[in-house]
Amino acid sequence: MKNPPRRPETYIRLHTIDGVDDDPEFTTANALRDEQREPSAGSRFDITHPERSHSRARGMEYEGGTVFVFVPRRSDGLAEQVQELLDAGPYRYGDWFDLPMPLFLVHDDDTDDTFRLGVREERVELHVRSATSPAGVEAFHDRLTGRVGALDVRREQ
Repeated sequence: MKNPPRRPETYIRLHTIDGVDDDPEFTTANALRDEQREPSAGSRFDITHPERSHSRARGMEYEGGTVFVFVPRRSDGLAEQVQELLDAGPYRYGDWFDLPMPLFLVHDDDTDDTFRLGVREERVELHVRSATSPAGVEAFHDRLTGRVGALDVRREQ
């Protein structure tokens, strides 16, 4: 299965030994995605996915996760450079209302990754979402490097 279904959030994985069913094992959707998207050996972009919870009163909430901060060594027109990079593809994206900084929800069609992207104070922040893999972060990093030059990279949790 290439991509696990998005709902429901808990799946049952049945194991068999010699044709006899064992007790079912419960696996979360995040765990299934993580199994399928293991980082390659020596990946520069080791990630921790945020934990999602939902309540009727507060709606969807995320706790934890990883943010990668990309700081170009020369940052002339960084917001415009990022916008041009997203326009060039393989990205689909949408921006948030009128905010004092560019903020996008981005989907990479090549790697099938989704992440939140913000540009502020001459740096780019890539926020890992539930559907983000190290390959998607690395692909964005490489494309951004190709557009703006050398980057300093920080990982925040």
